Amino acid sequence: MDEAVGDLKQALPCVAEAPTVHVEVHQRGGSTAKREDIKLGVRKLLGRHSVVFGDYQWTEFDDPFLSRNVQSVSIVDTELKVKDPQPIDLSACTVALHVFQLNEDGPSSENVEEETENIVAASHWVLPAAEFHGLWDSLVYDVEVKSHLLDYVMTTLLFSDKNVDSNLITWNRVVLLHGPPGTGKTSLCKALAQKLTIRLSSRYRYGQLIEINSHSLFSKWFSESGKLVTRMFQKIQDLIDDKEALVFVLIDEVESLTAARSACRAGTEPSDAIRVVNAVLTQIDQIKRHSNVVILTTSNITEKIDVAFVDRADLKQYIGPPSAAAIFKIYLSCLEELMKCQIIYPRQQLLTLRELEMIGFIENNVSKLSLLLSEISRKSEGLSGRVLRKLPFLAHALYVQAPTVTIEGFLQALSLAVDKQFEERKKLSADV
Repeated sequence: MDEAVGDLKQALPCVAEAPTVHVEVHQRGGSTAKREDIKLGVRKLLGRHSVVFGDYQWTEFDDPFLSRNVQSVSIVDTELKVKDPQPIDLSACTVALHVFQLNEDGPSSENVEEETENIVAASHWVLPAAEFHGLWDSLVYDVEVKSHLLDYVMTTLLFSDKNVDSNLITWNRVVLLHGPPGTGKTSLCKALAQKLTIRLSSRYRYGQLIEINSHSLFSKWFSESGKLVTRMFQKIQDLIDDKEALVFVLIDEVESLTAARSACRAGTEPSDAIRVVNAVLTQIDQIKRHSNVVILTTSNITEKIDVAFVDRADLKQYIGPPSAAAIFKIYLSCLEELMKCQIIYPRQQLLTLRELEMIGFIENNVSKLSLLLSEISRKSEGLSGRVLRKLPFLAHALYVQAPTVTIEGFLQALSLAVDKQFEERKKLSADV
């Protein structure tokens, strides 16, 4: 128990103690090196770089051992707690090393049989999964969204470790992310599961992510018997029984629970359907008792979520469209990728919003392109993250159509693509 609490202290943000810096070490897939040996090599690497400026990544190493066994070493999430980034002195910090290898297998299907039908009830990933690598960093929100989610899960583990009496202080291990479509709620759940599996790799050997197929769950077959729901959750219980696994249960569009129950009350659905919904809620109550499970849920239609379910959610986090500052970060990451792939060529340095603030947003030869990007970001407000990630592709397809383009030319194309997006939205609204 003391060792587990020690591991958890490493992962938890410190208040009075030295700040914690998290370093994620991506071990190569074919590597059989011991984690302790890798950690020793990484500590030597960090010892030669005592001061860093925010997140940083090494992909090339002087040490032959690290070159053979490590894909990358990344200082991560330094901005989650600090809105005004400062140089970080690693010698004055608690450095938490998280060594992980990616599982290259894709998702498997969890099926339940119902007479002649074999229904896909859920998708199942073993974490950390190659499919979700980099997903956490690609999702840009206001600073507190990600940190609140991480802190919430860390506190549930701490309270469990300390044997806090759950009759006196209650927590259900249930998170609800709600907001309009396209804001990345489902992706954030998957990214959070991946991040926590890595962050707690010294405590749990691997993670399990089960994404329940809500549409199958409330299909005509499932409305016939709650036994099938119970059977599906029994499979989840089997995963939870492995205490070396950290298990995440993802229920997307959880408002479908409400829809099914409301239809029953209105008499438009078989009365047995309400037993299915109640079975789901009962099963959630069963599995949340285990310390190694987190239940993640999403909803696009907040007002339709069942009160019985809302009461079960400890953390209810609104995920809205990105702010202008978040849009700037999204576009900046897209431009960096296109420059890396030499679609935008030659490479040019763009300033961050923080750097623009430091020079008072004054236009000069260095800041001109970054200020243009800031202007495009402001006029993109109102677009979802899903749309924003598509716009660089559409900008090229509609307005560039050449193997390479200068950054000036691409920003002009991006601006036109944003305008076109709002024009199309207006036309669609008129048609409706």
